[in-house]
Amino acid sequence: MTEKPSVLVLWDIDRTLLYVGNIDRQVYREAFFQVVGRPAERLPARGTGVTMPLAIRGLLRDNGVADSDVPKLLPRMKELLPKRLAERLADLKDEGVLMPGAAAALREVHNRAGLIPTVVTGNLKPNAVLKLEAFNLDRLVDADIGGYASDNDHRPALVGVAQNRASAKHGTSFDRTNTVIIGDSLEDVRTGLQGGALVIGVATGTTSAKALRKAGADVVLQDLTDVPRLIDAITAVISPDTRR
Repeated sequence: MTEKPSVLVLWDIDRTLLYVGNIDRQVYREAFFQVVGRPAERLPARGTGVTMPLAIRGLLRDNGVADSDVPKLLPRMKELLPKRLAERLADLKDEGVLMPGAAAALREVHNRAGLIPTVVTGNLKPNAVLKLEAFNLDRLVDADIGGYASDNDHRPALVGVAQNRASAKHGTSFDRTNTVIIGDSLEDVRTGLQGGALVIGVATGTTSAKALRKAGADVVLQDLTDVPRLIDAITAVISPDTRR
């Protein structure tokens, strides 16, 4: 009898697994120009972890688009961003980089019995899948059961989306006691705390290890290079003795 997976592991993507440099910002710039008809003077902040729909709203408003026009322009921007990113696939592969230890960490989690890896990300699903495929990471996560900004622009809600999809597929109930999110930003920590997941912070983005701890991460790692330590962290946070 096949053992059901016992822990759902939710990976963040940007600055946790990979970094695409200025490509995302260039894609925002191109989509804004096509939709609004003039250059964007202000672009979304880097490394915040907010969902793309919220970033688009901010982009439009910060560049003088009237609030009344945002609802009709937002869907057009959401439609364009994946297309613009797909056109830059070669740039993703040439300019983007894997974060230290990311591939080995993903592979170990993927291969370890009882763990089921997917993603919870502020990216729209097409953008997320394209990034994973560009770095050959797509085979190491089950993207079909992930939570994406395409599902909800409130990032903590994406934990429940992934839990429900994983439960439907594997016949196991996933909640805060057996779900772990791994990410680099304060938004990742908030997503876990509010969405119903234990949190492993990774200080590979713009947020320090100290800030991740202060925000409430259950465990904080400097990076993903020590794979056994990551596995120990996953085991520790789901232990009944360490659950909060």
